[in-house]
Amino acid sequence: MPNLRPRPRRGAGRGAGAAGRGAGAAGRDELVSRSLQSAEHCLGAQDFGTAYAHYLLVLSLAPELKDDVKETFQYTLFRWAEELDALSRTQDLLGCYEQALELFPDDEVICNSMGEHLFRMGFRDEAAGYFRKAMKLNPDFSDAKENFYRVANWLVERWHFIMLNDTRRNTIYNAAIQKAVCLGSKSVLDIGAGTGILSMFAKKAGAHLVYACELSKTMYELACDVVAANEMEAGIKLLHMKSLDIEIPKHIPERVSLVVTETVDAGLFGEGIVESLIHAWEHLLLQPKTKGENGNCEKYGKVIPASAVIFGMAVECAEIRRHHRVGIKDIAGICLPASVKFQSPAYSSVDAEETIEPYTTEKMSRVPGGYLALTECFEIMTVNFNNLQELKSLATKKPDKIGIPVIKEGILDAIVVWFVLQLDDEHSLSTSPSEETCWEQAVYPVHDLADYWIKPGDQVMMEVSCQDCYLRIQSISVFNSEHEMDVGRSSAKNKDLLSLGNEAELCSALANLQTSKPDAVAQTCVLESTEIALLNNIPYHEGFKMAMKKVLSSLTLEKLGQAMDTQCQNNEMSCESGQNNSEQSVPEPLYVLDVSEGFSVLPVIAGTLGQVKPYSSVEKDQHRMTLDLISEANHFPKETLEFWLRHVEDESAVLQRPKSDKLWSIIILDVIEPSGLIQQEIMEKAAISRCLLQSGGKIFPQYVLMFGLLVESQTLVEESTVQGTERTLGFNVAPFINQFQNKDEIMEHVKSAVPMMSTISKKRGKVMEEMEKLLSVWRQDQQQRRVPLSLTLMQEKAKSLYEDLKKKHGEESEGTSFNASHGWFHRFEARANLHNVPIRVFLDLSSLPCIPLSKPVELLRLDLMTPYLNTSNREVKVRICKSGQVTAIPFWYHMYLDDEIRLDTSSEASHWKQAAVVLDNPIQVEMGDELVLNVQHHKSNVSITVKQ
Repeated sequence: MPNLRPRPRRGAGRGAGAAGRGAGAAGRDELVSRSLQSAEHCLGAQDFGTAYAHYLLVLSLAPELKDDVKETFQYTLFRWAEELDALSRTQDLLGCYEQALELFPDDEVICNSMGEHLFRMGFRDEAAGYFRKAMKLNPDFSDAKENFYRVANWLVERWHFIMLNDTRRNTIYNAAIQKAVCLGSKSVLDIGAGTGILSMFAKKAGAHLVYACELSKTMYELACDVVAANEMEAGIKLLHMKSLDIEIPKHIPERVSLVVTETVDAGLFGEGIVESLIHAWEHLLLQPKTKGENGNCEKYGKVIPASAVIFGMAVECAEIRRHHRVGIKDIAGICLPASVKFQSPAYSSVDAEETIEPYTTEKMSRVPGGYLALTECFEIMTVNFNNLQELKSLATKKPDKIGIPVIKEGILDAIVVWFVLQLDDEHSLSTSPSEETCWEQAVYPVHDLADYWIKPGDQVMMEVSCQDCYLRIQSISVFNSEHEMDVGRSSAKNKDLLSLGNEAELCSALANLQTSKPDAVAQTCVLESTEIALLNNIPYHEGFKMAMKKVLSSLTLEKLGQAMDTQCQNNEMSCESGQNNSEQSVPEPLYVLDVSEGFSVLPVIAGTLGQVKPYSSVEKDQHRMTLDLISEANHFPKETLEFWLRHVEDESAVLQRPKSDKLWSIIILDVIEPSGLIQQEIMEKAAISRCLLQSGGKIFPQYVLMFGLLVESQTLVEESTVQGTERTLGFNVAPFINQFQNKDEIMEHVKSAVPMMSTISKKRGKVMEEMEKLLSVWRQDQQQRRVPLSLTLMQEKAKSLYEDLKKKHGEESEGTSFNASHGWFHRFEARANLHNVPIRVFLDLSSLPCIPLSKPVELLRLDLMTPYLNTSNREVKVRICKSGQVTAIPFWYHMYLDDEIRLDTSSEASHWKQAAVVLDNPIQVEMGDELVLNVQHHKSNVSITVKQ
């Protein structure tokens, strides 16, 4: 059918279209204007969700308004995200951020905030990606830097650096893999590949097929980069998955002849090696060679490591004791009732159903104060990784019972455990505390003995098993030396562990048995090890008690004076009127709020200091019940102590008035994290707290001084960066793991190292960007090799890389030139942010292997009561008192509750650890030299750089 619609005249069509567009533009402008007004109205009413929707409409209709509404949009987004987070509307929250980043893809503040939400949700890999992007967009954005450094330990754990720097470990693993491949094991699966170094050992040894699986997204991407940089990507297939999920032929074509793995932790089984090897033997490995059978190894399956022997030793160690047992019954005058038992998470009883790690870890050779061995080392268990039936029986086997003679008298604090990993019949690795090794040891703290003092002639008894993928040491007990007994390893054939002479001897022995399985108690309170160390910190509690007493006494006297004046006035008025005013008004209490994190008895201590109403901010019901029991044992009137979060509707806004018409006398803030860093947002919390204090009220601590010194410490260097290629047997790993490489940009220095500054108006060429990325990686590699780099050498390398990349990109880069000028080099250094350095936390400065090169100096003052005394940027001159190489700047704090009462976070009793800035490049210094440290403080983030 022909089209009967009349065709418009050309001129008429254009006019109508223009008129339509004009009317449409006017309508759009009207809608944008109304939406902006509505958004502002909703903000005033704190209806952030509706305001956010209006801003989305405005920006979709009028993107040209982005710059005008950017800050208000950010504020609205963040407030709406807080509400969504509180309501657990995770998908809506993430959806809002995705919409925001579509509108503002280059906004570092939104990227950083998105990362913070993801990290709190447990998405650490994804969070790090947003922190890196924020750093790339703005290398001076300190919040993103601090967040990235905080998440770095989750992404690439410190032990990766330590292990890769362990030349002996690398050499022995390489030798064992090389031997197996040479004997015919040509197809290899690397379980838990990490950086891929074991896979590269296998490929270099001549393996035909190498598969490597890695669950961590960050480590998988890093392994991709490392394998590609070592030109082995064609021979190693990387799988981003658990080995338990590998299927044949979906992921690998057929069974392999060799599995290599180092999925072992300090307690051997904690990373799931038993489960993964059972699965490997059943689904991924060729059948093992039977005893006495000959033939090509390529036809049979085997595992490296082949077996392991676990050893233990009973020790006395004051440092372990103070972190796992509350050793005092009185804290600053507060009695701890016997009805409360404090335990650390590492404690595990026989009947425990928890699957948490039943041990902690320590580098026993570096534990502060050292340790004393109370028994000889003893064998706990042997496991054969090449025997499927033995692996299967581990989880179902009944606990073995062990008795160990005591050889020295002392306090029984823990059982320390290590192992010897037998890679094959020739090569082994020991994690013993007496060995120079990258490994820590597993520590099983001893709890609930009637008497921890043991002596020669006693026997330490325990049960050992492998349950829930963990080595468990339970039911630790002591037989006194007065009662002779035969104590030996149990076996399936020997049901009677103890061979006793007669029934009377058995009864006598049982009467003297000290066991770690307690009778039923009124309340068990599980605390983190740092919280137990805090309870044991006597100077901390005594200091707070004295400081609080001063403030409360002063305010009480002032109140009494005001009350007497008021009473006199009332009496005069009563006399004049002829009335008898016999009623006495009840004095108002002084209000104390403790918002320090974790378990704290400071509110209970405050409650003993007069007419005080203390509030605790503890969250866990178990902790609240414990504080109630402590209050009751100390004869507090009922409801003297209250729990502040029960009175707060919005837990994100803890800092509020105690009552609408009252203010706080004391607010206790947590300023320093147990890790040794300054708490996030502490200055913002202090600013709010100052507004909530009555006249004469105080924030504790009132101010904090940060101290540091220059040291030479190869240990800190090796725990922070991989040192060149020599340690990794010639393989190029260091530049990638040191910079947390991303797989989508192979050969890129840290994403923050070559940031695309949002303020740059002239777009830099693709070849230039790629050249600078490659130059950053090359420079890092040369520095790790200790190769001296001059400006001329850097310029020549830059020009060489640039010319190579021009050829690679062909015509698109023809006509461009590059002469590596001095001006370019200075801009490159600024973009590369090369002076940004990582921070190591949870250090014990007292036992850190290091050489002090200067005396301690004050680096920074944080004044919570008098903010105008704070400075955001200062230079500190440090005089060198010993020649050497400055590799790190450890730092700690003096917390002043007032001008006279000080707490030192580096003291022997401190529950805090210390932290350190580790320099990218050591600085050679001579005695008498002077270095200048630039210390910057922004919000709660502190950065320290060295100016020579």
